[in-house]
Amino acid sequence: MTTLTRPPAEPSDRRRHTGGGFRSWLLEGMPEASGHHPGPHGVPKEEHKPSSWWKVMCLTGVDYFSTLGYQPAIAAVAAGLLAPMATVILVVVTLLGALPVYRRVAKESHKGEGSIAMLERLMPRWGGKLFVLALLGFAATDFMITMTLSAADASAHLIENPFAPQFLHGQQVIITLALIALLGVVFLRGFREAINVAVVLVGVYLVLNAVVIFVAIAHVFTDGVAVTNWWTALTTQHSNPLVMVGIALIVFPKLALGLSGFETGVAVMPQIKGRPDDKPEYPAGRIKGTHRLLTTAAVIMSAFLITSSFVTILLIPEQEFQPGGKADGRALAFLAHHYMGNGFGTVYDISTIAILWFAGASAMAGLLNLVPRYLPRYGMAPAWTRAVRPLTLVFTAIGFLITWIFDANVDAQGGAYATGVLVLMTSAAIAVTLSARRKKQKALMWFFGVVSAVFLYTTIANVLERPDGIRIAALFIVGILVVSFASRVRRSFELRATLVRLDEQALEFLAEMDQGPIRLIAHEPKRLDSERYQTKLEHARAANHLPEDADILFIEVVVDDSSEFEQELDVRGVKRHGFKVLEVHSNNVPNTLAAILLHLRNVTGLMPHIYFRWTEGNPVMNLTKFLFFGVGEIAPVTREVLREAEPRVTERPWVHVG
Repeated sequence: MTTLTRPPAEPSDRRRHTGGGFRSWLLEGMPEASGHHPGPHGVPKEEHKPSSWWKVMCLTGVDYFSTLGYQPAIAAVAAGLLAPMATVILVVVTLLGALPVYRRVAKESHKGEGSIAMLERLMPRWGGKLFVLALLGFAATDFMITMTLSAADASAHLIENPFAPQFLHGQQVIITLALIALLGVVFLRGFREAINVAVVLVGVYLVLNAVVIFVAIAHVFTDGVAVTNWWTALTTQHSNPLVMVGIALIVFPKLALGLSGFETGVAVMPQIKGRPDDKPEYPAGRIKGTHRLLTTAAVIMSAFLITSSFVTILLIPEQEFQPGGKADGRALAFLAHHYMGNGFGTVYDISTIAILWFAGASAMAGLLNLVPRYLPRYGMAPAWTRAVRPLTLVFTAIGFLITWIFDANVDAQGGAYATGVLVLMTSAAIAVTLSARRKKQKALMWFFGVVSAVFLYTTIANVLERPDGIRIAALFIVGILVVSFASRVRRSFELRATLVRLDEQALEFLAEMDQGPIRLIAHEPKRLDSERYQTKLEHARAANHLPEDADILFIEVVVDDSSEFEQELDVRGVKRHGFKVLEVHSNNVPNTLAAILLHLRNVTGLMPHIYFRWTEGNPVMNLTKFLFFGVGEIAPVTREVLREAEPRVTERPWVHVG
């Protein structure tokens, strides 16, 4: 058996390392695989050493735990006096719903591809691709709003600090844009040692939050009337406890920001140190570490969510949560300043600003890893998406636009953020439900089915309450679809074979043609009777004046999944009705034929000739069939692919059409 790795797929690949200046700097690293992007979600394999699960938990924590900066205030605004009850329901959904789902995702998608990859495997072909593209739109919403919302809340903490200069007041949009721009600059220069930085930031932040909540709880007990006043006000509004629980169930979807972080938790799995005996197909040690990460993070966050919700609703006047209030988007910071002084409050503000900014960095890194992981493999991304810096500029510009649209308002962005988070969590729940069904695990299937229903209700309720989220997600989805299909059309004439292999029978066929040239007749494998082969052979001889004694091979491409873009090709030699046939399964016909022709030229040193008949039918329809189904205008497209791949006419295999 012989193999040959394909040449560059497009001329730009051959020019990528030439030249200098700004373009060379901007496109640096373009040929690298998606896993080579820097950042928390894509540290280069050759430079990165896996870390202990608790360290990686801090990496996910910059996203997950940082929501404490704004979650209690959002809960107070959304649920009012019922915020503690709604938060308890949120914690129950977290521990009994999200946690089991993502433990299962970690087990079945241990390469860090997350629930999207599970659904991709469960839903093949174009339907699956379109579904994945839609999910990528929601994922982009999640990550982008993480960046802009976190930066907006960081600016709120900066402005409301009593030591902040007066000229900063009223400049929240400018400060937020500056933080996003700084984030972009960091990624243009490179992003390293993310885990070590995350450990420090998360450790300090959690300790400061624990101190603030402990002091607040102490004030609740020493005050003596805070709980009584809250309960009196609550029972005045809702006298029936069952009504309270019912309303809490209705409003808890508004608190969905507290569920963020699980998708990131499975995305960072490759960063977790496993056991020495871990197997690539099932790294049990790494999976166990991820389970510990998810469980520990969920338990810590649940404790903080419940306690912070109680103390903020008991100790902070309602008017302070309203827009312009001192607790708007910064409830725990308000308590830190109020009960522990401006000195400690300033330290808390600095820690909050740092972790919120770093949460944006984690989101940016997630985007830089997510887009190249899927779109180029589908043929649905321009070549420059393989480089970090152009993508960084695009995402930074989108962050500017979102900040301007929402006026750097934390509450206004909450709906879009929650929508992205909830859709991903719902898709994960559905993915594990389908997986359990496929493996005939009925008990788990029903359990995950109930969890899916809960998340589906939560998502729908959130969308109905705050439709801005679905609008933003729809814009991302439309943008991804338009760019993706435009790129797919543009890249239609690339060589798509990543590898070509010939079996022993195919090599024997070629060895019998050692005097050359190599003559191949393209044959559609729908009809495999002897008469069809004989008719094809006679037509090729008559139309192209081939010698009667010429040694000729038939070549057949069986199209399997035309939605795939790149593929390894295994060429099998078979004898059928006395005719010698090269058979290959692929995702399209003309690109596959071109790749095999070039491979035969390189292996044998002989020039291949391939013979076609003109395709019947409308040319526009045939072109559409080629773009979406891998068939259609076979002869001219094969010639065009060869022309793009081999610019030298004298070295290009011949295409004959009669």
